Amino acid sequence: MKISTEQLEKIAAERGRVTPTGAEVDAAVIRLIDADLIQQVTAKVVSTPDRDEMVADVKARIEAGAYHVSSEEIADAMVRRAIADKVR
Repeated sequence: MKISTEQLEKIAAERGRVTPTGAEVDAAVIRLIDADLIQQVTAKVVSTPDRDEMVADVKARIEAGAYHVSSEEIADAMVRRAIADKVR
């Protein structure tokens, strides 16, 4: 999710600063996350198989040569992980 220049300027104006701090930008990002999205993600996490099952599946696919991940998928997972860490 990208923060607009207007949103950054609003944060700066509220704080009386020209440039917001990293923590203020992070807080703005978190406020922008849609509550419905959080509920959807939570439901998916709850319905996700146990980690041991997932690890076993990935290992089996790697050994069979059937596990292929694109750079876009890796980047997407990294961004989702960063957002999830901030929401906690």
